[in-house]
Amino acid sequence: MPVTARLSKRFYDVFGEEIATELVDWFNAVDTTYRTDLRELNELNFSRFDAKLEQRLAQVKTDLVKWMFAFWAPTALAVVALLLRS
Repeated sequence: MPVTARLSKRFYDVFGEEIATELVDWFNAVDTTYRTDLRELNELNFSRFDAKLEQRLAQVKTDLVKWMFAFWAPTALAVVALLLRS
């Protein structure tokens, strides 16, 4: 939500309508520029964060599959061995 800069009536009376309006327009232009820059920076940082998160989740999934195999393979072999003995 943009905030429009406003100056007091006394400022307009002392410096005149033209200068005061020009100053207000400049303040608003600077504000818009900074907001745009900040938005772009936030989007870039979020993209980096999202990429790192995806990479870490992929690593966790890989580790999980390794541990599952390490657990289930000997268990399956033991069950097969028990079934063959019977």
